[in-house]
Amino acid sequence: MSQHRAVFLDRDGTMIEDVGYLDRLERLKLFPYTIDAVRLLSAAGFKVVVVTSQNGVAQGMLTEEFLAETHAHMSSLFAAAGGKVEGYYYCPHSPHGSVERYRTDCECRKPKPGMILAAARDHALDLSRSIVIGDRWRDVEMGLAAGTKAILVETGYGKSEATRRPAHIQPMPIAGTLIEAVSLVLKKGV
Repeated sequence: MSQHRAVFLDRDGTMIEDVGYLDRLERLKLFPYTIDAVRLLSAAGFKVVVVTSQNGVAQGMLTEEFLAETHAHMSSLFAAAGGKVEGYYYCPHSPHGSVERYRTDCECRKPKPGMILAAARDHALDLSRSIVIGDRWRDVEMGLAAGTKAILVETGYGKSEATRRPAHIQPMPIAGTLIEAVSLVLKKGV
């Protein structure tokens, strides 16, 4: 089976406004370019995968059922515009969570690469030809740990993160927004 290129997108702060714990669907606000970004990546043959930390589950602030509802709603918006998200991978854990069954230091918690590795297995993805786009260095570190390239965006926490790159991370592309990062991917292959 041939392996596919993928773009792994962080959710909060990269695709949608970071509103803290997104606990009601009416608080979901996609950035105006997010639907186009997913459509363009899909049209270019990339598998689009969302990788998101959702420790609000471990804190008892939201449920996995609500996450599924949120992601189904997002997928319907993307599909209506001709885009597709192959899968949503999330980490509901926190070592300090108040909900015992989610209180753990797992392999899917960013910057560990567990979510990306699971998606690669599930969707036959070639990580060496794949890219992570996110607004935090832990998104970048997750991608690098999995063997992908990465782009930091300046939305969400990205603008402040960009000013303090950890010493162990080599300089890399920084884009203003997700659509600018997608443009880099499509034009230069980053």
